[in-house]
Amino acid sequence: MNIGFIAHDTKKKLMQNFCIAYRGILVKHNLYATGTTGRLIEEAANLPVHKFLAGHLGGEQQLCAQLENNQMDLVIFLRDPLTAKSHEPNVDNAIRLCDMHNIPLASNVATAELLIKALDRGDMDFREMYRQ
Repeated sequence: MNIGFIAHDTKKKLMQNFCIAYRGILVKHNLYATGTTGRLIEEAANLPVHKFLAGHLGGEQQLCAQLENNQMDLVIFLRDPLTAKSHEPNVDNAIRLCDMHNIPLASNVATAELLIKALDRGDMDFREMYRQ
């Protein structure tokens, strides 16, 4: 499965800790992330990540292009609804594209944990049907 990661600045450490905690599951999948988030995941969890540009330099649009082409199976976008900066990725486009293509999207760590555990159980196999 292809998993996309995006994190607002205040959530990057949480994303690193999440990836460390679920490294055993994540290592079995293809990981994609905006530039800085991807680098931090690689460094913290020792996982291979395909890195797009930094979010504010177009990385969010690159990841959304993958969503638009139905090439992601799961997205974890840890966002800060209270202190998001103007240079940080906007969640609206990712949500819209995930909804259009039935791609599960977590916007907080509680939902991300549920989706990763479901992925490990095989509950996300329905995505194979949507990609065809």
